[in-house]
Amino acid sequence: MSANELTPLDNALQHILDRAPVMSRTETVAVPDSLGRILAESLSVPADVPPADNSAVDGYAVCFGDISPGTPLSVSSRIPAGVAPAPLEPGTAARIFTGSEIPRGADAVVMQERVEYTDNMILIQSDVSPGQNIRRQGQDLARGDLALAEGARIRPQEMGLLASMGISQVPVTARLKVAVLTTGDELVDPGRPLGPGQIYNTNRFTLQGLLAQAGCELVYCETVRDTREATRQALATAAEKADLIITSGGVSVGEEDHVRAVLEASGGLSLWRLAIKPGKPLAFGAMNDTPVLGLPGNPAAVLVTFLVVAMPYIRKRQGRQDILPVGESLPAGFETGAASVRREFVRARKQGSPERPEVVAFPNQSSGVLSSACWADGLAVIPEHTTLRHGDIITFYPFTELLS
Repeated sequence: MSANELTPLDNALQHILDRAPVMSRTETVAVPDSLGRILAESLSVPADVPPADNSAVDGYAVCFGDISPGTPLSVSSRIPAGVAPAPLEPGTAARIFTGSEIPRGADAVVMQERVEYTDNMILIQSDVSPGQNIRRQGQDLARGDLALAEGARIRPQEMGLLASMGISQVPVTARLKVAVLTTGDELVDPGRPLGPGQIYNTNRFTLQGLLAQAGCELVYCETVRDTREATRQALATAAEKADLIITSGGVSVGEEDHVRAVLEASGGLSLWRLAIKPGKPLAFGAMNDTPVLGLPGNPAAVLVTFLVVAMPYIRKRQGRQDILPVGESLPAGFETGAASVRREFVRARKQGSPERPEVVAFPNQSSGVLSSACWADGLAVIPEHTTLRHGDIITFYPFTELLS
């Protein structure tokens, strides 16, 4: 593997995803605890939803054949929701409410605003058609149909759908167990005073938040000293506990970059140096058969490479259907200089009117400027070998799409 060779991002992603087996561990959780989890098997509809024809409005259930213009109908019954109705008496109407079951003999519901009510009689003041304002049995879900497919991510709407079918527990993929190693003698945890040459450990907390939002379980978190042996021991310990190890720092070409060196010495390094900006010194390999994703050390580069490279890997391991994010095509509200051999992910923000949106970039794209990501609401992509001009159409990935 040449130190000067850069792997194109698409090739690197394919290499990494080819080595991302879907988790075999599953568990069953209650629907209230299923938010954000990944469905481990497809679910069929156990019974029709709704289970019977019901009213879509508050009004009066009638039989279309009983209606004669200008002739009132007597109200023979009242049908609240949750009650099994008696059949509709011929030539009459039944007071009915939204969600109430349609009585046998009725084939339409007239909205209460469309009738004149006097002395338990109604006079219909609008046209009526058979089936109006009736929600048919099974119109949402029919028994035996596919309700949710394996690999679906459970959102609030899926939780509601599960509840509508009477399902209280669901099989989900077990959470991916991840270990985080941040490397560097200069790192100090927040809350302690900084000494000469020290900085606060930004990446540890960025990664913890990213992994929590990605639905992973953090099982080991350590700040590793800049020695070959400390790095080797930390990687070995993490490999015993985790399904995936994520490191920050230690993957470049410096004498103190021990993560890459340890993986290379053990024969576990399979990918290094990507044609991506920021994040060129990214490494992928394994320690004692546990995958290792070595991210750069600069804070903004950690965020970008996690979103672009680590998230697709995690989604694949989780068994998700949607491995890669979906971007928007928008006009660029900024320009670039010389074209690069690397694909650039620019911290950017969508602005302008809904009719004329554009993407603007944070002025300082240094890989050490994490405040740029707090200002931004997504990443704009400048393809390789491309010089960008104002108004050119580019791809924009909102953070919500990258991390959902």
